[in-house]
Amino acid sequence: MHFIKYQAVGNDYLVIDEADMDTRITPEQVQRICHRNLGIGSDGILVFVSSNRDDQFQVEILNPDGSEAEKSGNGLRIFSRYLFDRGLVTDKPFNVMTLGGEVTCKILDNGKAVCVNMGSAVFDAKKIPVKGYDNEVLRQHLDIEEQQIEFSAVSMGNPHCVIIKDRISEKEAKTVGPLIETYPIFPNRTNVQFVEVMDRANIKLEIWERGAGYTLSSGTSSCAAAAVSCRLGLCDKQITAHMPGGEIKILFDDNWGVTMEGGVSKVFEARLAPEFFEEIKI
Repeated sequence: MHFIKYQAVGNDYLVIDEADMDTRITPEQVQRICHRNLGIGSDGILVFVSSNRDDQFQVEILNPDGSEAEKSGNGLRIFSRYLFDRGLVTDKPFNVMTLGGEVTCKILDNGKAVCVNMGSAVFDAKKIPVKGYDNEVLRQHLDIEEQQIEFSAVSMGNPHCVIIKDRISEKEAKTVGPLIETYPIFPNRTNVQFVEVMDRANIKLEIWERGAGYTLSSGTSSCAAAAVSCRLGLCDKQITAHMPGGEIKILFDDNWGVTMEGGVSKVFEARLAPEFFEEIKI
């Protein structure tokens, strides 16, 4: 199986073409391939699905645990760069279909950066979804290990739980994040962002990603954290999200439509050895 590895602000994905696969990739194979010691190591796999339109492309976004993600901002930027490298798109806007809906992408700086129209931030509890709430889920509370945590929820095509604090840490993201990911009110599990508002144009994030764990950056998480910060009146509509892996620029329109811009770079391309697949009994 041929693959190309890219990274976007510290978030790394493998891109493969379904045409190069004899059979559909299984969750067990995804887990092994993404493993940092037993496989190649990545934050997920992007599968290029054939399209019958020149201006529309389809991608499946697979988490390291084998589950399928509705949407990934960094993944979409990486997939866009992959299409550009293959000569399938230029610097004109093009559409990509994901499980979480269609987005519009545009190549910048000869592929070194990509701008993505991510759709709209959705605060409706039933659409996120969050059990037990009818309208917006803002400044509510969860009881986690004898502490009460204030949270807000939003969907970017996938569910997010945003926790705004005076100070954030990697340790808290790694310890509290997984407890919130599987909290009963989130029927589809949730991504978790710990957010520190620096000023009206900048936020700092630590992220626990659903199906992937602690991650250096996330495009949809950046958009979700920025949306909540803006919705609560803490930030303006043009925000830079600062993460351990780097920065992403985010802009909102008056209807909560989100545009995201960030860097992408190619790491390497190679082919998995046949014996690798024999070991996981395809």
